[in-house]
Amino acid sequence: MELENKVAIITGGARGIGYAIAQKLADEGANIAICDVNEQTLSEAEKELSKTGRKVLALKVDVTNSKSVQEFIDQVIEKLGKIDILVNNAGITKDTLIMRMDEAQWDSVINVNLKGVFNCTKAVIKPMMKQRYGKIINIASIIGQIGNPGQVNYAASKGGVIALTKTVAKEVASRNINVNALAPGFIQTAMTDVLSEDVKNSMLKLIPLGKLGTADNIADAVVFFASEKSSYITGQVLRVCGGMVT
Repeated sequence: MELENKVAIITGGARGIGYAIAQKLADEGANIAICDVNEQTLSEAEKELSKTGRKVLALKVDVTNSKSVQEFIDQVIEKLGKIDILVNNAGITKDTLIMRMDEAQWDSVINVNLKGVFNCTKAVIKPMMKQRYGKIINIASIIGQIGNPGQVNYAASKGGVIALTKTVAKEVASRNINVNALAPGFIQTAMTDVLSEDVKNSMLKLIPLGKLGTADNIADAVVFFASEKSSYITGQVLRVCGGMVT
């Protein structure tokens, strides 16, 4: 297995893409720590992930709160011994045109999607530097590269994640820490499942491969960046979008 005895943290890991990432990393041998804001989904995810036979830690954490994040990181080290991999996956959307967007909609998306990545990355940097090893994978979005009407807050947050990725990669490369980002395109999730067929068809016309991506497609890419196969790759953004953006 690619990640035998590694310890991986996945933020927003109780459902959707985050859960798929946690499951895939566990299948590859990693012990898992997930955090989320919903205690019920956390409990359900913990039970399912425990079936892999790996050690699993699941805690309610507000990634926008640096104290909450630091307490989580401290518990991971105490209970699982170390941190090898951080996947910054937690994210939200609050879509509307900029002329209608209020400050609260802007602030909440920036705080979760960008400040959350800052808080979690800063918290793991010291232990990773001390052990002279680490893999940080940030889940960005193609929207952070190409923009999208009605998502100025989301696009700004994900564009910020990409810039953060490139900068932190240069700061910590000398300590054998790789920092990369994934930029998913249209991925099949609970949010896309409720869209009308007309909307889905219009999305599919933009994708050369002619199909939506899956959470497993993202998880597979995370495994690559978490493994030694990516040891000479840092500061990069990998688009997982079916050819939608080239």
